Amino acid sequence: MAELWQGSVVFFGASSLDDVHAFYHGCLELPLYKDQGLCRIYEVPGGGMLGFCSHLAVQYEEKSPIITLLTDDVDGLYERVLEYGYRPETEPKVYSKFNIYHFFLKDPSGYTVEIQTFLD
Repeated sequence: MAELWQGSVVFFGASSLDDVHAFYHGCLELPLYKDQGLCRIYEVPGGGMLGFCSHLAVQYEEKSPIITLLTDDVDGLYERVLEYGYRPETEPKVYSKFNIYHFFLKDPSGYTVEIQTFLD
């Protein structure tokens, strides 16, 4: 029997697909899975995909959705983000309530991105 599910894609509006590509593919090194012209879909190694579309509105009110990417090298990603000229909102830190080590930054469309590792 074939698997029922083959994966997932969460889509977001994008103000500039070129800026999104520079951030997610260039800086964060997520592989480009598919370029559909109006949408670009990036693989997240370990599972799932993120899609960004120029024909969808960038929508969030007071609090942006959080795109959390998991890594064992939070500090290395923090340095990489700085090297690419992005300005994280926080430095990497332990958040004991959830037993994680993480930092936050905004992507080119203003969405919150969290780079994190679980400590347990």
